[in-house]
Amino acid sequence: MIDAFQGIRQPSCMPQLSCYSPLGALTISEDEGRIVALDWGWGRDQEETPLLVKVRDLLEQYFDGEKVDFSILPFSPYGTPYRQKVWQAILEIPYGETRTYAQIAAQAGGSARSIGGAMGANPIPVLIPCHRVVGTNGLGGYSGLNGVVDKRILLNLEKGE
Repeated sequence: MIDAFQGIRQPSCMPQLSCYSPLGALTISEDEGRIVALDWGWGRDQEETPLLVKVRDLLEQYFDGEKVDFSILPFSPYGTPYRQKVWQAILEIPYGETRTYAQIAAQAGGSARSIGGAMGANPIPVLIPCHRVVGTNGLGGYSGLNGVVDKRILLNLEKGE
C-alpha cells in the first residue's frame, strides 16, 4: 500500500540494504518504517533493519522464481498525488500479468503518456512493478539500468521462463 510521504530527509540518513539480482546490484532504502526507494547499484551505507531484511529476502525469493506479492509491503514513494495514484494502480497488477498504459490511464485517470511519465519516475521499480505495464504495440520503455532488456527479464521470470 502506498502512503503519502510527509517529509524529506537526506538519503544518507536513511537505512539502506543492498542485494544482488539478475539485474545487477539493487539497493533498498527505508524511511520511518516504509520503503521509499529501490536503486540500481550497491549502496554506500548498509543497515539491516527488520523491514529491509524482509524486502531483501522477498527479492531473493522473487528472483528465484517464486510468486511474491510485494503489495503487502509498506511503501511511501516520493511523488505527486497523481503519480502515487498511478503507482497504487500498478501495485494491483497481479504477478505474471500485464496491463497497457491505456488500461492504467483508464483506472488512474490521465493519459497513456502521463502513465509513461509516472512509470519513468517510479522510485521503487520491481517492488512497484512498472515492468508489468506495456504498450499496445510492444513492451514500451523501462527505467531499469539496462532498459527494456531488464523489463523483458522480469516479465519472463514471472512467466516461469
